Amino acid sequence: MGSNPLRQQVASMRQSLFDEEILDKQFMQMEQLEDVDNPNFAEEVMTLYFRDSTKLIATVEQSLEKPPYDVNKLDKSLHQLKGSSASVGANKVWIETNQMRESLKAGDLERTKAQLQQIKLAHETLRGKVEPYFHLLRQVGPPEIAQRSK
Repeated sequence: MGSNPLRQQVASMRQSLFDEEILDKQFMQMEQLEDVDNPNFAEEVMTLYFRDSTKLIATVEQSLEKPPYDVNKLDKSLHQLKGSSASVGANKVWIETNQMRESLKAGDLERTKAQLQQIKLAHETLRGKVEPYFHLLRQVGPPEIAQRSK
């Protein structure tokens, strides 16, 4: 029972991700796909998300470095980021990406560039909170899966 305080810490960390609206119910659905054969499914998917989304954000940033701006390329990258963020439940990144797309479509370049900084902040916040959560979850071990999937 020595891990009980750790389980409480995991539960608290997880709840804060939802309370702060960093994650949404899509993440919960992803967690429910975890089982004995694949206990780290959500972590593995999030790792892939961070790898791909970091590249997409870099592509967007490079596209905005100097004119002429390829609006179609920018929108395509933002659409991919929006979709991948929605699929893993990265709520704040999804919201900020939607707002950047709206700014881009409105032709407001300054607001579009400012919105990129909001996406980067939301992405960094997500990573900074989710990675420690998964680290602690690995320490607690598999019994947590049964509790989280109820």
